[in-house]
Amino acid sequence: MVVEGGGSFDVGSCAGGQAPAEVGVGMQLAALIYRVKFEDDKSHFPAIPKTLRELVPQDLLRTLAPEDWKRDYKKRRESLRRNKACCQPNSPSNTIHTPGERGLCISQSVKIPREPRVGEFDKIIRRLSENPNARVVIIFANEDDIRRLLQAGKRANQTGHFIWVGSDSWGSKIAPILNQEEMAEGAVTILPKRLSIKGFDRYFISRTLENNRRNIWFAEFWENNFQCKLSRHALKKGSGIKKCTNHERIGKDSSYEQEGKVQFVIDAVYAMAHALHNMHKDLCPGKVGLCPRMDSINGTLLLKYIRNVNFTGIAGTPVVFNVNGDAPGRYEIYQYQIRNDTTEYKIIGHWTDQLYLDTNEMQWPGGTQEVPSSICSQPCRPGQRKKTVKGIPCCWHCENCDGYQYQADTYTCKMCRFDLRPNDNHTGCVPIPIVKLEWSSPWAVIPVLIAILGIIATLLVVATFVRYNDTPIVKASGRELSYVLLTGIFLCYATTFLMISAPDVFVCSLRRIFLGLGMSISYAALLTKTNRIYRIFEQGKMSVSAPRFISPASQLVITFSLISVQLLGVCIWFGVDPSQAIIDYEDQRTANPDMARGVLKCDISDLSLICLLGYSMLLMVTCTVYAIKTRGVPETFNEAKPIGFTMYTTCIVWLAFIPIFFGTSQSAEKMYIQTTTLTISVSLSASVSLGMLYMPKVYVVLFHPEQNVPKRKRSLKAVVTAATMSNKFNPKGGLRPNGEAKSELCESLETQGQH
Repeated sequence: MVVEGGGSFDVGSCAGGQAPAEVGVGMQLAALIYRVKFEDDKSHFPAIPKTLRELVPQDLLRTLAPEDWKRDYKKRRESLRRNKACCQPNSPSNTIHTPGERGLCISQSVKIPREPRVGEFDKIIRRLSENPNARVVIIFANEDDIRRLLQAGKRANQTGHFIWVGSDSWGSKIAPILNQEEMAEGAVTILPKRLSIKGFDRYFISRTLENNRRNIWFAEFWENNFQCKLSRHALKKGSGIKKCTNHERIGKDSSYEQEGKVQFVIDAVYAMAHALHNMHKDLCPGKVGLCPRMDSINGTLLLKYIRNVNFTGIAGTPVVFNVNGDAPGRYEIYQYQIRNDTTEYKIIGHWTDQLYLDTNEMQWPGGTQEVPSSICSQPCRPGQRKKTVKGIPCCWHCENCDGYQYQADTYTCKMCRFDLRPNDNHTGCVPIPIVKLEWSSPWAVIPVLIAILGIIATLLVVATFVRYNDTPIVKASGRELSYVLLTGIFLCYATTFLMISAPDVFVCSLRRIFLGLGMSISYAALLTKTNRIYRIFEQGKMSVSAPRFISPASQLVITFSLISVQLLGVCIWFGVDPSQAIIDYEDQRTANPDMARGVLKCDISDLSLICLLGYSMLLMVTCTVYAIKTRGVPETFNEAKPIGFTMYTTCIVWLAFIPIFFGTSQSAEKMYIQTTTLTISVSLSASVSLGMLYMPKVYVVLFHPEQNVPKRKRSLKAVVTAATMSNKFNPKGGLRPNGEAKSELCESLETQGQH
């Protein structure tokens, strides 16, 4: 987080708080420098003051390479604060971006106003606390701002939370942390590596008002240092301030500690002197004093000489400048520690071209030696993508790759292919499981059981009819159409096994053929039978001659003609769209990918199924209409009423089938429900026909053979007339046990057909 301040500083502050003697040297140097016209770095500061100022090495926090930090710290994010001051070697607008460009991440950038209002520092602390994971705060500020910021952190009960990293404006000063030591515990600060210049100490403590009159600020310093007033008129009653006696001595009557940047100020003066000396040798060779070529000094040329100086400084270290005009940096790194209620700035490392830290000497808030973590955003879990915060490329939110998405890369989620679903942690895609109706499934067991029982019952009826093929009861049933009808019933039951078998090209082809064929055969036979009965009795009322096409052969031709329409439609379907097995991934594509399944099925859509069964339904409806028309025919002499009951029941079955089948089209269990519903409906239709039309006959044939005997033959007209009269005068004629008139009618029809 960058906090850019707008504070202003006097010259002494910019130099790091020099003593007045140094200020005097600095002012005389400035007077010399500002007589020169400089053309470099006009946008911020004149080039030579900048260069001389850079004898105080560049701030370590700005120049430190990211790998130096990564070698000793496990930090990824830093909150950066700074305030704009003339003493910083580089332009604030440039240094704000330096950490990010060098691999360090800035989560926020906060600026301290030039004149902070009440509560401004509390507001800054609240902003710093917005991301609790980013704990490291790098501070570029004066000591007063540092103190006020620590006070705000203490008020916000953030003691021990933030890890402060201070520039040399913090250094090893006590003033910023006074009375808030716990808040500053663990702070890492820096100071330029320097030596105390003993010659300067001897010189400075010997300064008095008499021997240092050239420094116009020295008198003010004297009053502040000794807490006295030089003028009696400046004394105020009750102020407790005494008059200066001029016998006070620096370091004896007041505390004294050499300012840390003295050596750099001395080296700066010598750098200017060396530069002017070298320039004089080149421009005024062999002359004493200034020559005409140096009468008006070219600032750009002087800057070149300054950057080319190379000498040993007052502390014994070389004074040189690099291509950017920067002096080599040498820093000592401190950490503010609390041990056994004792506080100190402990040296934990240094930096000269590279960072060295003694991690064993480091101690963090709470007395722990475990390096704290400071990170803007926690690493995203597998299956999450990073959504970067606008303007902060290394700060992000984690978003789940949900649904059918998977994590394609760090910042992207993509949809899995239609036949795939994401794995458990959404880092890739895996095939969607393929399902089909298994034989062991409860959805299959019940239809198979019904089909097996139906097939057994059908075979029993066929066997009985074959065994007693020439008996009156079998003849009265219309043997040829009965066998056709029983074949259709058998195919209806057998269709169940095709519907449950694993789909492939062969099975799907058989489904197309037999799903509608069994029903078409059954209803074609019933329609032919009811139509014949209807025509016989309608014709018998008007004439003694038999209707056309009522012989067994004619009935078979009519029946197979009706069946051929179904087969023709299936053949056309095969030609237009060959049968195939497909995997449908949409049927069971649920919102939860874990529940998604691919359904192995035949390529028979709901519309195709309607068309496939539509013809059978047409035959069924037509048959029902004829059953209704023949409902008045005496039941003693025909099968119209059992056929009618069969068709009524069948219609009810299929009316129940339609809402169940199409109402579950959106269900996850669609495949199971629809297959079970369809197979049971087909089996029930066959069971109704088998039970109502043939089971009573089988019962009579097997258990009451005495009723299955032939009677005398009469003409067709006589039989029809007898049936009609019998129904009028003997309503209970239907109780005749042997179906005499029924057999007689069928035999008469067979005889008529043969003629």
